[in-house]
Amino acid sequence: LEALKINLLVRRGEAFHVDSLDLLSARSRGAFAAEAAAEIDMAPEAVKRDLGQILLKLETMQEERALAAKAESSGPAAPILTPEREAAALALLRSPNLLDQIAADVAASGVVGEAANALVAYLAVISRKLEKPLAVLIQSTSAAGKSALMDAVLALAPPEETVAYSAMTGQSLFYLGQGDLKHKALAIAEEEGARHASYALKLLQSQGTLTIASTGKDPASGKLVTQTYTVEGPVALMMTTTAIDLDEELKNRCLVLTIDESREQTKAIHERQRYEETLEGLSAGEDRAVIVALHQDAQRLLRPLKVVNPFAEQLTFLDDKTRTRRDHRKYLGLIRAIALLHQHQRPIRQLVRPGREVVDYVEATIDDIAAANHLAHAVLGVTLDELPPQTRRLLGLVRQMVEARAQAAGIKPQEVRFTRREVREATGWGDTQAKVHLGRLEELEYLLLRRDAGRFVYELAWAREGEGGEPFVMGLIDIEALKAPSQTPNHEYDDNRAGLEGQRAAPGRGVVGVVSAPGRPSEIPAKPSVVRLATPPAELETAQAHPGAANGAGSYPYPQAVAGRA
Repeated sequence: LEALKINLLVRRGEAFHVDSLDLLSARSRGAFAAEAAAEIDMAPEAVKRDLGQILLKLETMQEERALAAKAESSGPAAPILTPEREAAALALLRSPNLLDQIAADVAASGVVGEAANALVAYLAVISRKLEKPLAVLIQSTSAAGKSALMDAVLALAPPEETVAYSAMTGQSLFYLGQGDLKHKALAIAEEEGARHASYALKLLQSQGTLTIASTGKDPASGKLVTQTYTVEGPVALMMTTTAIDLDEELKNRCLVLTIDESREQTKAIHERQRYEETLEGLSAGEDRAVIVALHQDAQRLLRPLKVVNPFAEQLTFLDDKTRTRRDHRKYLGLIRAIALLHQHQRPIRQLVRPGREVVDYVEATIDDIAAANHLAHAVLGVTLDELPPQTRRLLGLVRQMVEARAQAAGIKPQEVRFTRREVREATGWGDTQAKVHLGRLEELEYLLLRRDAGRFVYELAWAREGEGGEPFVMGLIDIEALKAPSQTPNHEYDDNRAGLEGQRAAPGRGVVGVVSAPGRPSEIPAKPSVVRLATPPAELETAQAHPGAANGAGSYPYPQAVAGRA
């Protein structure tokens, strides 16, 4: 836009003049006008007037081309939903078993099994509307189906909110438009193709924005100056890889999904491939476009709301290693994404603060936490099968010892500390045998090693999860504990309650709050915030009367393979 170089021909009868010039340069225009006027025998002022009209016309054309190129690079625009399409999308979002329906629709799109992986990937794409989206890395050997899973989930997202690349160079992300990735899903076909851009991807995932200082030419002076390019996030990242050894820093920022490569899964895929060759399979394939359009419309109706978790302070997670700081954020991100997905089944609340912008938010429920726990067990979990038989037997004996001591002392099993000698005395095992198997349990994080009064003691992290053979994550709270009446949050606020949590003040005592020092004005108002419903009463009653208005996040286990829609 700082130059307008053209090749211009001016003719008058048999005489003509042709030359190249920059119309935005006054010196270039003046030289062309003088030479052209001499060649065609006209006054220079007449040629200058014609040059001015050409300049205005070409500037208009240049601006139109720039706008068209910008619109093309930003992707397709969101379509306007008809009342019928909007009603169908709302019916899906208000389905009582929404997560089950999503798993069934992904299966109907051609993905066999992988229900938990499909749901986590779908929730990661949904999380693009949050301030801290999830990132997913799908790992498997070649031809196992990782790309099919990613493509099926991405197809259900609106095309205007997704960006897909096959590969990326080292600094390509830094030179995208400022808002080209904001609240979008970024998909990269192979992690190897983005290895040179891994630094930028890690920054974008952690900080939510990219900034680079680069050298460029000043259009006015022509001198080299430092120019700043900024790319805004947040962005939901999705990649696939066949690598076994992954970049550790990128890996701990992502939820790593592993594809089922068992013989039974291969057999199921073969059956599905043969089914697609039948008449029923052809009919189901034609229905995929309907499913895709329905989910795209549904995701367009999801608002980028804040999510409040009333049970957040009661949640638990392993804290024995620093890497769990990021794993814990992934777990909380799953809960937020599930709550955001169910926003049309919940009242929309507002946080009103004097002199500040009103914040709309939706609350997470116990069912959201239960669904997140189930997915965390399936995706992040391990199984007891990783333990040799003797080690697993010792784990059971240690659990019996810890439960007996906890019951006798009236404490929780997680609060019991014990030594290797106490294990030998309780089990009758020899020192060498106990040392080997306790070390294995410590390495696999079933036992946590603590230092107490100058000696090392053990803490049992395992709480009988996965005894039935299913995968599990140690340290997550038992959902039944959250369902206790004492854990149910109270959201009624009045003048007799103190603080934001609504604790009732003692009898005869004033409302407890922040008190300024003598002579200082109050820094915080007496009522710092007010929570109110933002959902119109009529709309809320309609949603509650709808068959899908239940707050439940779905039943489990998920369907493994569905030929058509459930």
